Amino acid sequence: MTDRIEVKAAFDVTDQGEITGIAWPFGSADRVGDVIEKGAITSPENLPMLFAHDQGQVIGVWDQITESNEGLTVKGRMLVDDVERAREVCAMIRSKAISGLSIGFVTKQHKRHAKGRTITAAHLHEISVVAVPCHPGAQITSIKSDDPQTPSMETPKLENEEIETEQKALTPANDTPQVPQIDTKAFDKVIARLDKLEAKGNRPQITGPANPVMGGTEVKAFAAYLSTGEKKSLTTASDTANHILAPEDVSGEFIRNLVEYSPIRAIADVRTTAAANIILPKRTGITNAAWVGETDARTGSETTFDQSEIVVKEIATFVDMSLQLAEDSANVLSEVNLALAEDFGQKENVSFVSGNTALEPAGFMTNANIAETVATSNSAISPDELIALMYALPATYRNTGTWVMNGQTLAAIRTLKDGHGNYLWQPSYQAGQPETILGRPVVEAVDMPDVAADAEPIIFGDFKRGYRIYDRLSLAVLADPYTQRANGLMRYHARRRVGAGVVRPDAFRKLQMAA
Repeated sequence: MTDRIEVKAAFDVTDQGEITGIAWPFGSADRVGDVIEKGAITSPENLPMLFAHDQGQVIGVWDQITESNEGLTVKGRMLVDDVERAREVCAMIRSKAISGLSIGFVTKQHKRHAKGRTITAAHLHEISVVAVPCHPGAQITSIKSDDPQTPSMETPKLENEEIETEQKALTPANDTPQVPQIDTKAFDKVIARLDKLEAKGNRPQITGPANPVMGGTEVKAFAAYLSTGEKKSLTTASDTANHILAPEDVSGEFIRNLVEYSPIRAIADVRTTAAANIILPKRTGITNAAWVGETDARTGSETTFDQSEIVVKEIATFVDMSLQLAEDSANVLSEVNLALAEDFGQKENVSFVSGNTALEPAGFMTNANIAETVATSNSAISPDELIALMYALPATYRNTGTWVMNGQTLAAIRTLKDGHGNYLWQPSYQAGQPETILGRPVVEAVDMPDVAADAEPIIFGDFKRGYRIYDRLSLAVLADPYTQRANGLMRYHARRRVGAGVVRPDAFRKLQMAA
């Protein structure tokens, strides 16, 4: 570009999360020479606001997208009142740690030139807040690089449309051209390599069984053919008992064991954190106001405070799998992830209910500060005891409380009746609505204790206010193809970091059976 470089992008954000900026400045090229002409971009009325192009991190919505002389001007709202991640990003923007915008779009029409492309038609998919301005951009089908000789990703195109995530920097204006020169010879090498990959992917596949009457066709080095696509055939009169023309077919269906775990996450307060420890300040006392006469002396009082701590714990394992199974089964990796997710989910839910060691999250059933209602029997529950337990809670927690017990206890409760012969347990007559006991929903948790002497089979309370779960790291799986390869195995390491604990013991009440 011989013209003056315009301000790439600039945006402001208010305390309420309103954000404005220029997502793409017209008339200037990006760092690989691409230019989008004014009037080329089309978009829906509203677009999602993402953080770093991560579809799992929606932090707001863009509701005003217009074209001006400066560029594609946008205005949106960050969901700072409802989304924790939005509040974090908003704080990073105000502290100048983040200063960039980036657009994700599908190229509809373009013209290629020596320094890049001139895009004349593109459809906008999303606009992201990014951490690093002046990035050359990232594509879903190919990732652009500062080094023009290095192709960063080679994947097939989708119906000849290039889905791009172009990151347009938000930097102060200057008069120095910032578009580097592209080595066209190196660029031609990249195009030639992509053409070879496309040709290899379009090679015909060999199908159909061998014909022993006509002599048959044996595919030699079947594994090599799968990896290279080179077909080398020869004619054989017969096949020996220990040789096959292709591997046996491995079914895509996996036979799984039933995994049951308590749905505590569905009723608890689940949040994310970036710290290893969460400090929760709490009030332990209130002021002591008293009625006084007009001229009577006033007495002072002081509110007392304390703090509680939830420590993030880690759960980890590894899985060894045969290299042959990994090669022969198309969906084996997704099955490994599913098995790990089920195992981790079952183990963490056991801890949410009864965790009492230093290595696991604290369970609500092991909290010594939760009060109890003691039953008169060690093997049977009466309706009066359930009513007493429920109304022992303050109305604030009682009116939003949930019953939690396992299936055996629930079966015993279903037979209980009140003084008028009505069942305490009420089935749900509407789809999506839970069953109720004394008008409050009941959740079946397989990890709760059975009815037995001195056991605590039932808990009732407001889990949204009383029990909190902090996710530090979701399930992360790392493949290790080297350390076990001598044994013909692939090792997968998996880990997860989560912390949990009771934050309001007075929001719960347990039923304890007689000793």
